[in-house]
Amino acid sequence: MTAVQRRAQLLDVSRRLFAEKGFEGTSVEEIAARAEVSKPVVYEHFGGKEGMYAVVVDREIQALTGALTGALEGGGHPKVLLERTALVLLSYIENSEDGFRILVRDSPVAQATGTFSSLIGDVATQVEHLLADQFKKQGLDPRTAPMYSQMLVGMVALTGQWWLDARSPKKADVAAHLVNLAWNGLVGLERRPALNREA
Repeated sequence: MTAVQRRAQLLDVSRRLFAEKGFEGTSVEEIAARAEVSKPVVYEHFGGKEGMYAVVVDREIQALTGALTGALEGGGHPKVLLERTALVLLSYIENSEDGFRILVRDSPVAQATGTFSSLIGDVATQVEHLLADQFKKQGLDPRTAPMYSQMLVGMVALTGQWWLDARSPKKADVAAHLVNLAWNGLVGLERRPALNREA
């Protein structure tokens, strides 16, 4: 096995273990045993568990941030953007369950920048300008857009955490209900929400 292949193997093994047991519950010994290598091989590639965890978290953050940014940059009506964002997050959870489990856990290694809450904060910052533009058009105070963007993105993120384990109803239905609440509010909830075809 080449050094590149070994590094990839160690990352795959550690990713599964971090998702299953968390940072604190995973040891270098266990990573080495599952990868069928010696502990020094793990240290040689990553310098230890902290280095390995940092690489795993960074890759997950890049994957999710890229997907969410793509959904927001696609343009369109704000409701369609909200639908796309909800679907992207739920699709990430569906296709990268281990990665999402790692991101939603807090660990000493990632508290400064690698936590799920910091990622969600970054996404909310991207949403702010979209909301501010819409608020101006509606005659609402655009200075409240940062607060509303935190609310919207937080609602989608927390629902995603719940759906990770529930997995029911279907992804599109969860996204439709999220958008229903976010777009229509409690007073204007539709009885049978459905996603826009553009999403």
